[in-house]
Amino acid sequence: MKRGSLIIRPAEKGDTGLLLEFIKKLATYEKKIDEVVSTESDLYDVLFQQKIAEAVIAELEGEAVGFAIFFYNFSTFIGKPGIYIEDLYVNPEVRAKGIGKSLFSYIARLAVERKCCRLEWSVLHWNEPSISFYKKLGAEPKDEWIIYKMSGKALERLAGIYVQD
Repeated sequence: MKRGSLIIRPAEKGDTGLLLEFIKKLATYEKKIDEVVSTESDLYDVLFQQKIAEAVIAELEGEAVGFAIFFYNFSTFIGKPGIYIEDLYVNPEVRAKGIGKSLFSYIARLAVERKCCRLEWSVLHWNEPSISFYKKLGAEPKDEWIIYKMSGKALERLAGIYVQD
């Protein structure tokens, strides 16, 4: 996707370092930098070997200024896939130039082309600038749902309960 001097392009194998830099910028913004343990190797494996997720990069005048990482989810009620945006970030100095909207538009177009029924993502409750932006795009919060997460020891403990004969 090209809009003026803005280009949204699929990430390439050589972009894993750049993607990790963006992930760290996002984590700093979200006050969660201490939680980043991802490596370039992890990203390479997931994006280009296993192909579990996809990434796109926004370039403004030839400089990488934003990214998004997304993957499929599935609606059993509708019987179609959806796309879940795990991360989307635009450098602060170029915000309000339509880059975030272009990233969302690019992924929305992929969703429509791939016959997906929805586009979803999460936002931290304190992130009012992003919430306002999402509402302007026409997104609606899913207030009736509570997201749960299981990881680390709890995940390992639960996985250890299942024994197959």
